Amino acid sequence: MIINNEEKSIKNNAKSSFEETLVEDGFLVLVYKNEASEMQSVLKEIHSDYIQFHFCLKGSSKFVFNEGRYLLNILEENSLLLYNPQRDLPINLQVNPHSWIVSVLISIKKFHGLFSQEADYISFLNEDNKDKKYYKDGTITPSMAIVLNQLINFNLNHSIKDLYFKGKAYELLSLYFNRSEDANIEQCPFLVDETNVIKIRKAKDIIVSRMAEPPSLQELADEIGLTLKKLKEGFKQIYGDSVFSFLFDYKMEVARKLLESGENNVNEVGLKVGYSTASHFIAAFKKKYGTTPKKYLMSLN
Repeated sequence: MIINNEEKSIKNNAKSSFEETLVEDGFLVLVYKNEASEMQSVLKEIHSDYIQFHFCLKGSSKFVFNEGRYLLNILEENSLLLYNPQRDLPINLQVNPHSWIVSVLISIKKFHGLFSQEADYISFLNEDNKDKKYYKDGTITPSMAIVLNQLINFNLNHSIKDLYFKGKAYELLSLYFNRSEDANIEQCPFLVDETNVIKIRKAKDIIVSRMAEPPSLQELADEIGLTLKKLKEGFKQIYGDSVFSFLFDYKMEVARKLLESGENNVNEVGLKVGYSTASHFIAAFKKKYGTTPKKYLMSLN
């Protein structure tokens, strides 16, 4: 079995914490938060029956394999999926200063149960690949970042922690596999063109940098030098969402962080993310998070 109480490798001090939550048999969430000024190491034995999802929300970290002969970096806002049914992949993680990592570990048996009707959709679950090792890196979407932040910053009653983490872990996996880049990229003619990919990423940077007053879709397409159709199709393929749906999620995440910082009131936060009236901002925030900015702040306290 992957875990028992004696095997837990958890360190806690004022500046760093490594916490492990067993949410279900064969299903764990690990949270590594290093706010210290030096690198922290996390070691954990992982059985080959387990699929590993690692998410770097802040900073960067490094996985060490084969006694240091192979290193794999995971950078801020990036994810890493690891699975090798032929050998154990123990976690030997070097968490850099001021870095946050969330890992979800799930047994292949439980994972198959989640996706039994859609196994062919997820490339490493299909029959041809069942005995092959699998590695995939990717980016963290704004929707995933919200869930990851909620796991990192859990501050509700400890008695509901397991239930809360279970719900969030399932939500995170749902969002992870709700992205079109899980399709075979080689079969997507748009993504083969690296020039177009660069243009789409530039479009994302433009709307993020000008989120308070974003250009129209046509203006954005003109600015990056693509047709409107290719902008829409390409953005959806790379980021798994439409341009303005992506921007909405991003703006709400920025707003949430600004509110948490306590440096701005609700009106000021709304203006910073592009809402001219507080009522429009409040309505948007409630649409995204199911609560008002004021009630959200109260829940933090």
